[in-house]
Amino acid sequence: MVNIGVIGYGYWGPNVARNFHRCPGSNLVAICDLEDKRLKAAKVAYPHLKFYSDPIELIEDDTVQAVAIVTPVKTHYRLAEAALEKGKHVFVEKPFTANGRQAEALIDLAHRKNTIIMVDHTFLFTGAVRKIKELIDAKELGSLFFYDSVRINLGLFQHDVNVIWDLAPHDLSIMNYVVPKKPIAISVQGTEHFGTNTEDVAFIAVHFDNGFMAHFHCNWLSPVKIRRTLISGDRKMMVWDDLASDEKIKIYDRGVELRSNTGIRELLVSYRSGDMHAPRISNAEALLTEAAYFVECIEKKQEPFNNGEAGWKVVRMLEAADLSLKSGGKRVVL
Repeated sequence: MVNIGVIGYGYWGPNVARNFHRCPGSNLVAICDLEDKRLKAAKVAYPHLKFYSDPIELIEDDTVQAVAIVTPVKTHYRLAEAALEKGKHVFVEKPFTANGRQAEALIDLAHRKNTIIMVDHTFLFTGAVRKIKELIDAKELGSLFFYDSVRINLGLFQHDVNVIWDLAPHDLSIMNYVVPKKPIAISVQGTEHFGTNTEDVAFIAVHFDNGFMAHFHCNWLSPVKIRRTLISGDRKMMVWDDLASDEKIKIYDRGVELRSNTGIRELLVSYRSGDMHAPRISNAEALLTEAAYFVECIEKKQEPFNNGEAGWKVVRMLEAADLSLKSGGKRVVL
């Protein structure tokens, strides 16, 4: 049994606390938040726990073995560093840190303290994303052509980060997990509309070798909420609609076939249009699955696949995106 303390009981914190409370092998023992109103809500939900208004007091609690940090990104480094220094395992909300240097320092500290860092890229534990990885690994789609993602909605505007740092970590972490290719560069176009110097609309292009490319549309100003990803290969194509009530993933046996005849310069193009099928996917709650995996990694002393390095890769891409924005969309090498 692993004793867990949760720091931050705002928007996402109650979900994290609930799932660690439900998770077999996990024992939720403490919750911390700076606001009295949130602490009162936590006390109503979990009256038997210990409560703190100072996160350092929770971290110094000797009964706490692992800390879940569910706070604004600017606080992640300080809190994670304090927890790791105390020899505690750390579960950190995305994005991992505010910059790559902080991520590297925490990874090094965890190695020295023999502790585990897990970055909360929750979508990696959904049945849909796991099925997508399974299909790509099995070459069901063939050689990949492109990856296109749309994550747009009206709000919620963030005060400390732009739309890229808010929405793109989801899709960048998914892409890094399912695509067996290494990105080499990133270029971004974005803009803001309210004089805040915080971009609320952005288009991100991630470049790879051999013609493969990924594209992400992030937007806080859309009149509709869309969560849709298209992945195309030379054998089949796939659409993932995360908001669909059923058939979230659809596989299309469609594509383009090219051939040329001797002496004819023009390529002859034919189109293949076959069946569509929707594979069955697990509907288990992703955050509960992730919480169980965190506990398992601690008990077995194994490195999680969504570890500090995975979080660092996403942060590095976010930093490159900011550099590209500031340089008018120029390509930034990763």
